[in-house]
Amino acid sequence: MTLSINLPLILAAAFVSSASPGPATLAIADTAMQGGRRAGLTLALGVATGSLTWSIAAALGLAAVMASSAWALELLRYAGGAYLMILALKSARSAIKGPPAAARTEATTSRTDARRSYIKGLALHLTNPKAILFFGSLYTLGISARTSHAELALVIAAVGLQSTLIFTGYAWLFSNRRLARGYGRLRRWFDGVFAMLFAGASLKILTARLTP
Repeated sequence: MTLSINLPLILAAAFVSSASPGPATLAIADTAMQGGRRAGLTLALGVATGSLTWSIAAALGLAAVMASSAWALELLRYAGGAYLMILALKSARSAIKGPPAAARTEATTSRTDARRSYIKGLALHLTNPKAILFFGSLYTLGISARTSHAELALVIAAVGLQSTLIFTGYAWLFSNRRLARGYGRLRRWFDGVFAMLFAGASLKILTARLTP
């Protein structure tokens, strides 16, 4: 059966977007090095869930509605910018005060911490105003008017699986023991760098022109 979708093109575009450095990958790296593999993976799954949510919304036509609603995009812009700035302030405070007396390890990460990491990742992606615009343009890239519901479901599943593998792969990479030990020795420097990067990402969202 011949598909009416250009799946390789869609996956290639989605790969570049997901794998490129950004607020999500930055947060995954920070969490994985600081809280361990479990925390990094749960945050990555939260990001993947947010990505899947926007993907489904775009497939249902909500991307066009969001793109035509200036106030909704502005609301997302300020929410996303504020959230990233909060992360920047937390990293800056950690850089100034230094690590706590008893640093947590992966073995002591509780279910509450894992849940918090998941929600953090989910909120990070759901408050990114460019995500809905990206998925809206992505689906116009390789999908035609002849695309069936089954083919559309295939695209959503394929993009979702690819994004999950990319985000969890980053979590596994940055939770490497050598990286974790290096982070422990240079934590204040890392936190300072992350603070600047989070702040920069926040300002970029707040000052960017959101065009579909």
